[in-house]
Amino acid sequence: MHIDIISVVPGLLEGPFSHSILKRAEDKGIAKIQLHNLRDFATGKQKQVDDYAFGGGAGMVMMIEPIARCIESLQEKRTYDEIIYMTPDGKRFDQPMANALSLQQNLLILCGHYKGVDERVRERYITKEISIGDYVLSGGELAAAVVADAVIRLIPGVLNDETSALTDSFQDDLLAPPVYTRPAEYEGMNVPEVLLSGHEAKINEWRFEASVRRTKERRPDLMEKSPTKGSDNQ
Repeated sequence: MHIDIISVVPGLLEGPFSHSILKRAEDKGIAKIQLHNLRDFATGKQKQVDDYAFGGGAGMVMMIEPIARCIESLQEKRTYDEIIYMTPDGKRFDQPMANALSLQQNLLILCGHYKGVDERVRERYITKEISIGDYVLSGGELAAAVVADAVIRLIPGVLNDETSALTDSFQDDLLAPPVYTRPAEYEGMNVPEVLLSGHEAKINEWRFEASVRRTKERRPDLMEKSPTKGSDNQ
């Protein structure tokens, strides 16, 4: 997978992509992330990428010209499966969307900034608009890092244990069950005996029931989508 990210402040993304799973994926040659400074595609001494909004109002708007030059320059190098714009009014990012994007080969992510981008950018270039939640950040950089991390960790070969991602929360519209490690007893608190039994079927049953119980308690909204809805186990 190749992910290109366009940003006004690409330095914000250097840290997240230089460590942990994302760095491992790049070292293995499984995924590559390239950051592109939008100011490199601006003209004039000031390298201006924003201007006042027509009609007035507070805040600046990202101009279409440098964005168009940047996107079209990148399109000369590769064909993108999706050109994504990170914006608060995009579709809410979730695990099914991450799963779908992980099957793609080339993604381009445009990070919003200021009051957003000239609407004509969205009309001409953007194929998917994504939000990571109902709140506003200073820019789309951190949101882009969230999307890249969630997507890349799903690619086969990135995680040491290939089954790990399949048992994450939200993969089956359930939260993950509680997990424990050594010691088996700590200050009177004990690990559930079934997890120490070595009986795989009973352990799997306990984990499923614990997932359902935790989801009902913490995210009852997910139960409406869960395959367990309407079952006797509820």
